[in-house]
Amino acid sequence: MTFWLAVLIGVLLGGPLWVGLSLWASRRLWRSARRLLARARGQEQLAELGQLAGGLAHEIKNPLSTINVNLSLLEEDLRRFDDEAHQRWLRRLRSVQEEAARVKGILDDFLRFAGKIELNLSVADLRRLVGELLDFFAPQAEAARVVLRSSLSDDPVPCRVDADLLKQALLNLVINAVQAMPDGGELILRVCAEGRKGVIEVIDTGRGIPPERRAKIFEAYYSTKPHGTGLGLPMTRRIILEHQGSIQVESEPGKGTRFIIRLPLGAKA
Repeated sequence: MTFWLAVLIGVLLGGPLWVGLSLWASRRLWRSARRLLARARGQEQLAELGQLAGGLAHEIKNPLSTINVNLSLLEEDLRRFDDEAHQRWLRRLRSVQEEAARVKGILDDFLRFAGKIELNLSVADLRRLVGELLDFFAPQAEAARVVLRSSLSDDPVPCRVDADLLKQALLNLVINAVQAMPDGGELILRVCAEGRKGVIEVIDTGRGIPPERRAKIFEAYYSTKPHGTGLGLPMTRRIILEHQGSIQVESEPGKGTRFIIRLPLGAKA
């Protein structure tokens, strides 16, 4: 606590060095939390370490919020001056603000991943859920020059799901798919019933995933993106497992990737 008090005093006095030190300390604590969670094996251990790391993340987030507020106040003070020296300090301050905002975003993602998932289950037709997701995502896909296609069963595919969480899981997949097609391509969503399972497939024509990476994509904090948190696919997998479902991936470098989700069929929607 003494450290954070010193940080706050430093910020109030306009000391950019203290701001940098505070972000450095946040990153150190954040990396420790990441290591704890990444080592977890099994649901019980994951829950225990998730609770511990989640508490740690809250401890980081609270003083970080105070720092962000004081950075904004400091920015207001610097805006009153037009000379080059103050403008230079203002540009540096904005860089620190951007970095602090990124740390906050990482913490928010982490807390969502480490927190307990409470399912609000109801019977829904998977065709309708996928259709709503496609409508929502269409503008983003168009901007990325990605053609959306769907192949939906003629018959209802009812499953007992938390509709919002399932859409979140699917949204993670379609965002990853679009990012895998930087020059455009096709994104196909299929829905059907196979035996006692409802099946959702997310297929892209992107770069594909090399075999050595394929085994790691569901691991927490594994990411090949410059600013990726490595929590999107692990969160998707966790949501599917909470629904007593399964998710698998098939991919061939240079040809594309297919994610296959299977969920228990429920009563009629």
